[in-house]
Amino acid sequence: MELHPRTTPSAEVRRSGPSDWDLALPPGPEGEYRWAQLDDYLHRRRKDFLWQPPFRLKLRAKVSHADIPGTWGFGLWNDPFNFSFGIGGTSRRLPALPNAAWFFFAGAENYLSFRDDLPANGFLAAVFSSPLIPPPFLGLGLPLLPLLTVPRTSRLLRSTARRLIREDSCALEVATTDWHEYCLEWEPDAVHFSVDGGPAFSTNIVPRGKMGLVLWVDNQFAAYPPDGRVRMGTLKTEHQINLEIMGVEIAGKENFRKETLQRQGFPG
Repeated sequence: MELHPRTTPSAEVRRSGPSDWDLALPPGPEGEYRWAQLDDYLHRRRKDFLWQPPFRLKLRAKVSHADIPGTWGFGLWNDPFNFSFGIGGTSRRLPALPNAAWFFFAGAENYLSFRDDLPANGFLAAVFSSPLIPPPFLGLGLPLLPLLTVPRTSRLLRSTARRLIREDSCALEVATTDWHEYCLEWEPDAVHFSVDGGPAFSTNIVPRGKMGLVLWVDNQFAAYPPDGRVRMGTLKTEHQINLEIMGVEIAGKENFRKETLQRQGFPG
């Protein structure tokens, strides 16, 4: 596995085994971003991201606190909001529309759905599917960003985004402070989520294009609720926060081919 640690100052990614990690955030005030992440994409261009269906991610995980101020999770996305432009050795990428499939926790300050009938925070199995519009064309919409500060216009833009970006999600009733096994399977026509070997959620809304693997915890929040009042920022963390991960297993297209051959009695 090609997973690279990324952190803000004082945050840590500690490796405790070949496929085991502890992502830790220190206590700190609001207004200061704290972030710990493992990924395989920050140094790549989107067209060189590694994963397409069929894909499977399996791991065991737990967090130190049930209601973490911020977000955490693991899965796949296309890093749509990257503004680094090559800073710090990362690849130069313009923003894009979101594509993702992941287990995602968002604290109560977040509202991360364009639909009004889906959960927008809590512990979720979630998928986003967007058209692969070239980022330079999306740049034509940048002059509209100030309109997000006007609630009436912001509600109209949110409605437009809902038509453009398909999504599906399910709230998961899981004691996240205990160890559980999580599995995400991305097929060409469906995404399946399971917890401790049992089915948790399936959807036929699937991401488009190539995606990168990400496992993270941070103290950030973002909200785009139905009233159109956009809010975002960073939250106070009173205690150290840990996301512990064990036994990460990844199977991509080549692995699935070998498994199929072996089931049929041929050598992989």
